[in-house]
Amino acid sequence: TLASAASSSASETGGASPPPRKKSRGSAAEGAGESGASAAVNAFYKMQANGTGGQEPEPEPEPQVSCRNGESSSSAAGAVHSNGLLSSANNGLPSTESPASDTSTKKKKRLSQSDEDVIRLIGQHLHGLGLNQTVDLLMQESGCRLEHPAATKFRNHVMEGEWEKAESDLNELKALMHSPSAVVVRVQSPLSISTVRCVNRMKFLLLQQKYLEYLEDGKVLEALQVLRAELTPLKYNTERIHVLSGYLMCSHPDDLRAKAEWEGKGTASRSKLLDKLQTYLPPSVMLPPRRLQTLLRQAVELQRDRCLYHNTKLDSGLDNVSLLIDHVCSRKQFPCYTQQILTEHCNEVWFCKFSNDGTKLASGSKDTTVIIWQVDPDSLQLKQLKTLEGHAYGVSYLAWSPDDSYLIACGPDDCSELWLWSVQTGELRTKMSQSHEDSLTSVAWNPDGKRFVTGGQRGQFYQCDLDGNLLDSWEGVRVQCLWCVSDGRTVLASDTHQRIRGYNFEDLTDRNIVQEDHPIMSFTVSKNGRLALLNVATQGVHLWDLQDRVLVRKYQGVTQGFYTIHSCFGGYNEDFIASGSEDHKVYIWHKRSELPIAELTGHTRTVNCVSWNPVLPGLMASASDDGTVRVWGPAPFLDSQETEGLTGCYSMDS
Repeated sequence: TLASAASSSASETGGASPPPRKKSRGSAAEGAGESGASAAVNAFYKMQANGTGGQEPEPEPEPQVSCRNGESSSSAAGAVHSNGLLSSANNGLPSTESPASDTSTKKKKRLSQSDEDVIRLIGQHLHGLGLNQTVDLLMQESGCRLEHPAATKFRNHVMEGEWEKAESDLNELKALMHSPSAVVVRVQSPLSISTVRCVNRMKFLLLQQKYLEYLEDGKVLEALQVLRAELTPLKYNTERIHVLSGYLMCSHPDDLRAKAEWEGKGTASRSKLLDKLQTYLPPSVMLPPRRLQTLLRQAVELQRDRCLYHNTKLDSGLDNVSLLIDHVCSRKQFPCYTQQILTEHCNEVWFCKFSNDGTKLASGSKDTTVIIWQVDPDSLQLKQLKTLEGHAYGVSYLAWSPDDSYLIACGPDDCSELWLWSVQTGELRTKMSQSHEDSLTSVAWNPDGKRFVTGGQRGQFYQCDLDGNLLDSWEGVRVQCLWCVSDGRTVLASDTHQRIRGYNFEDLTDRNIVQEDHPIMSFTVSKNGRLALLNVATQGVHLWDLQDRVLVRKYQGVTQGFYTIHSCFGGYNEDFIASGSEDHKVYIWHKRSELPIAELTGHTRTVNCVSWNPVLPGLMASASDDGTVRVWGPAPFLDSQETEGLTGCYSMDS
């Protein structure tokens, strides 16, 4: 028994045995009719539960005050609250901890900083939904607080238009902003603006709202007093003060709201004001506005950016997006399955190009013909619309006018003329040739649609009008490929010196932009004019930043010798790059990845050109020496078993 064990221990240490003790509760139970063994067992467990270990019960400790996540709570032994939860329960379940392991107050594990942040974000979101009682319960149970009490006071005063009180609250908030590392400014670095300047900015925004509300209410004298006695002495943003003073001349509130681009007195304008003010407060004091929605939008955008096959518009708003699963696009939605094979040409097909509005495709062949195809936007099928005949040479390059009303066709190196066709009538409008010794192999339209530039490797570089009249020329430039910049003045030209230069036809100046180590066989430019995609002999496909004049990326996989192969940007937002190859394949890369995400097989000879529809991101065409034009689109609608057996597109990420 415990008593004998204690006696034995005392004897071993040389101490005297303790005197006989009074009868325990077990003895009383025995006198009440229980057996001696049963009473002893009950007494043992009761003593253990009381933590006495068979000794006299100790007096209960005094009530303690414990702090949980910034909240203090008064608790007595055995009934301590931790984050709003009773210590005797774990999420509604009885505690199984041994009493001996915690002889003092039981404490719930303290929330981590990230847990507190998440709770505050949820609370802010629920508050925005009007679930205020739920927010109160959440804060009470977690022991967190949504924002600092001073910030709550400040918020209420701003929303109620109590400007003097709100200005007074700034003095209390100023102490909370004292730490430079806590200042959060949306645009500038946290350390770049002093606390005093932040307070002045906030005060300026408050007084500006106060001034505008006085003007709207017709209290011109009060508004003038705010302008002279409160805003001007701040000596902050004097240009804005001059603008504000001009609003005194507004004769009607509607005129004031229009000129100031202001919603007027009320909840809307004050909420916007509060959003601006919050950017100057540390998040520990007041959370940035709609912070949870901001984080969720960023997560959705990141998922879209990481999705290899994302080729559709994804609204950054959260209403049309599921937050329960990750965003993943299937490869079967990507244009890497043969939809149609066009076999109307009788020889090698050297070039193909979709019109700017995406409704037509033009293909040029060694058989000297140009075929215009009509695109069905629903079925993604093409049908022959017109055949343009009469060229003396094969057609190696085509260029649509900006409004798609004209199409220019160029020939190979020994061709000295070009043909300008009317797309609507199919009639030849202009056949231009300056000299029989010229070589006109490339062409590009000026953005105004009234001029174009053309040239070749024999040193011709002309600017002409729609009638073929020569407007300007540049001597001695051996042109390989051309592109007109959106400014209407500059033309980019790759030449035989392995470079791309910019030529200004107005002031006759030129400058170097890109320098490669190998011949540039062709190039194209993105819609925004920032990036250039080059096919470089023996090197493959290179991506250049034209603004910074740096090589961004070299794409792998393609086989490029000395054939002229035309690649393209494509897909929604031009996130993808596609190129033909001498190994009979079409390669597709995501713009940010050097490795191809798909290889398209089906052609039996070199693929000379790839064109991606600029309006229908799920449609692409390729032209090959095998005499065909292949139209690529998403996988046809099949059941899951049939879809698994589709061939033609090999994914590089598996």
